[in-house]
Amino acid sequence: MKIFITGGTGNIGQYVTKAFLDAGHSLVVYTRTPERIPQIGQQKNVSLVKGNILDHEIMEKALQGCDAVVHIALGWGNSPLEMLKNDTEVTVFLAEKAEQAGVKNFVYTSSTAVYGRWFDGMDEDAPLYPDDLYGATKAASEKYLLGFNQYYTGQGKRGQKTSMHRNIIRPGYTFSNPAFEGGASQSDVRFRDIARSVLKNEDLVLSPNDGTQFLSAAQIAQIYLKLTESSLDREIFLGLGNTFTTWEEIAKWAIELTPGTKTKISYPAGEEKGKPNLVNVNKVKRLFGLSFDATEDLKDHIRWNLERERKALAGEKVHDVYHVW
Repeated sequence: MKIFITGGTGNIGQYVTKAFLDAGHSLVVYTRTPERIPQIGQQKNVSLVKGNILDHEIMEKALQGCDAVVHIALGWGNSPLEMLKNDTEVTVFLAEKAEQAGVKNFVYTSSTAVYGRWFDGMDEDAPLYPDDLYGATKAASEKYLLGFNQYYTGQGKRGQKTSMHRNIIRPGYTFSNPAFEGGASQSDVRFRDIARSVLKNEDLVLSPNDGTQFLSAAQIAQIYLKLTESSLDREIFLGLGNTFTTWEEIAKWAIELTPGTKTKISYPAGEEKGKPNLVNVNKVKRLFGLSFDATEDLKDHIRWNLERERKALAGEKVHDVYHVW
């Protein structure tokens, strides 16, 4: 299969790119920063196209002849109109041009931010109440894709039906080490700050309830692979692990991995550990046989951050991991 992928050098995208290549697919990787992970452009069966997702003509030309489109790249704005233009409009444009080009499958990267409100046992069918522009942008893009079943010939007059399958992945908290040697990642600054504090013997004050169902980029890439290769249409999948992990637990692992550190962890005054709300991730297991515990990948990510901070504290130069709009 020939797959057009946006954001193929990003936090999630680099692992999706690797998973597709490992499965034998050929890729057109569309990225504004090809230099971020040089090895991707050196891979067999990869055509690298440099461009911004606002460069509509370049994207439209690059996706011609592809069997699937996987849209991961994020557009950003600081106002409602900027978010609409830089993200939702891009998604709608890409979907329409993919349909016109005969693409068979379109996979869109949304976010758990579409929910706004979280409750125990929620799943893909939970109501959407986004409480910020990012969540609203993702929710709007989802609705456009799911409603793109035909064109119109006039007001209230239905026209030609569409044939492209459209599916959605809602990632939660996703972390990654570099997928390719010499590449970069997009590690949360909290991993860095915990690693730095542990190496400097500084105490940490962390909530016992602050955490999530972490998932590594390598793990969520398997959902992208299964969904892109499937014949499913208009389905939504959550990209979350099956285990709730707190930042306190992450800090404890960092301490265990740093013999001799004097760092201690305390809770904010008056705060006690409660029971977390767990998101139901049974759908991806039921349809694809996938279930993820991110514990070992988290520990590996902590090791990676500890090693980076050791070098940084020693005055050595480290690869810039941050990748923003």
